[in-house]
Amino acid sequence: MNKHKIIAHRGVFDNEKIVENTKESFIKAFHYKYPVEFDVQLTTDNKLVVFHDLDLKRLAKRDDVVQEMDSSEVTRVRLLNTRSTIPFLKDVLELNKDHIFMDIEIKPTKRIKDTVYYLMMELDGYSNYVIQSFDPRIIRYIKKHYPTVQTGLLMQSKYDSLLEQWFLHTSFAVKYSKCDYVAISKKIYRNKSMMRYLSKYPIYMWTIKKKEEVDFQNNITYICNNLPYTKKD
Repeated sequence: MNKHKIIAHRGVFDNEKIVENTKESFIKAFHYKYPVEFDVQLTTDNKLVVFHDLDLKRLAKRDDVVQEMDSSEVTRVRLLNTRSTIPFLKDVLELNKDHIFMDIEIKPTKRIKDTVYYLMMELDGYSNYVIQSFDPRIIRYIKKHYPTVQTGLLMQSKYDSLLEQWFLHTSFAVKYSKCDYVAISKKIYRNKSMMRYLSKYPIYMWTIKKKEEVDFQNNITYICNNLPYTKKD
């Protein structure tokens, strides 16, 4: 498992000069030797790209859905009026010459089997990483077919429907996923009853923007924005 206490959320960025989840943001993070968190999605032609949102509205003012595009379309998109583009996963891996720890999130997808297959192909030769997702089915699939891979279930406090809330924000989802750790939002951290149950698992917490937002504890790894605010964790 990860031994670091701070992970750079989507690299080191300000979404002005440096855009999140781009090669530039990871170059900056790796310069400071920060472990990194990033998101992966599979294009229609089975290429893994690193991008957080399911569509391009926020970062490119377009309605296109990333997983409905082919890789040539995705990687031509310019982000936030900069020269930065959406990178392939292989490009990010090539930047990580020192094999610094990577926290990889699989975004929601109907193509679980394909996404996991191509991700594991790309990660061949790497060992210093974990894979996480909000979808317990993805984590369960990985644990069944790649049991040695360390996985985490992402949990938040609010969901789009009561059904999602019931299924995803409960101890049942954690058990079903067979995850090795849980990655929780700051609001769940304040839920004492939930935290009593989750205390048996290693815990990651997201997304921290200021040191003052939480009381840093030794048993929690923090996924942080606005890095670097210290040289080393």
